[in-house]
Amino acid sequence: MDLLSIIALLVLTLAVLFVLMGFKIVPQSDVFVVERFGKYTQTLTAGVSFIVPLVNRVAHKVSILERQLPEFTISVITKDNVEVDLKATVFFRVIDAAATVYRIREIDKALFTAATSIVRSAAGRLELDELQSSRESMNTEISSNLGEAAGVWGIEVTRTEVTDIMVDEQTKEAQRQQLNAERQRRAQIAAAEGAKRATELAADARLYESQRAAEAIRVEADADAYSVKIAADAEAEQTRLIAEAINQNGRAAVEFEVLKRQVDAIATLASSNNAKTLIMPTDVTKTLGSLSTLVDQLKGDA
Repeated sequence: MDLLSIIALLVLTLAVLFVLMGFKIVPQSDVFVVERFGKYTQTLTAGVSFIVPLVNRVAHKVSILERQLPEFTISVITKDNVEVDLKATVFFRVIDAAATVYRIREIDKALFTAATSIVRSAAGRLELDELQSSRESMNTEISSNLGEAAGVWGIEVTRTEVTDIMVDEQTKEAQRQQLNAERQRRAQIAAAEGAKRATELAADARLYESQRAAEAIRVEADADAYSVKIAADAEAEQTRLIAEAINQNGRAAVEFEVLKRQVDAIATLASSNNAKTLIMPTDVTKTLGSLSTLVDQLKGDA
């Protein structure tokens, strides 16, 4: 093999190596920060990319997976001057690898420092009871404030968690006493409300009973009034019929009605259980005779 062939083979080999050096395969979980002569030029995302070898180089390989700061504990003084220890952690991920690489050296320490300050500030504006009951809203506030601070580093804070709130034994005992007092207060209120409700129900029962009694009296009065009205209507109708008979038959009809009532009275007296002996005056026979005569006369008039 002559010299030219050897040189050509070397050139071809170097060219192949040069091309192979320029191909970069980026994993899905990473991004590559590329520099040209020490200056940032581009960020390679997942897949196959090509850079100019010897001129460009991959300076940093940054993971874009969500990460978690180790759980940390900080001492906080609440609004009501109670010292508590909070355990918290932060979840974040890189969204701008260039900013993360060139703006801050140790991103975990920077986030820890910022998170500590923001958690202490957020907890210091709350009282102890609010701190324990408003943990979700406090997590949201911490995440929002920390996200603004970490944005300049190319970091997205996905969430923060206050995992535990620890107080000393004296504070716990005070809380127990306060809880017992609250329970007693609620029990007294419940008992008072029960007594009040019972009184209201008893009063309602008495009112209902009075209303029903008044209703019964009203119904009875209406029934009596209706009975009187019916009797009056019957009496009026009877009077009207008698008056009509008088107008039609004259004196004979009147005498007939009087004699009829006398006969009815004698029949009633005779049918009485207390009547053992019945003495009838002679006027009675006259009455019966007169009644027969009037009947015949009324028939003749008809």
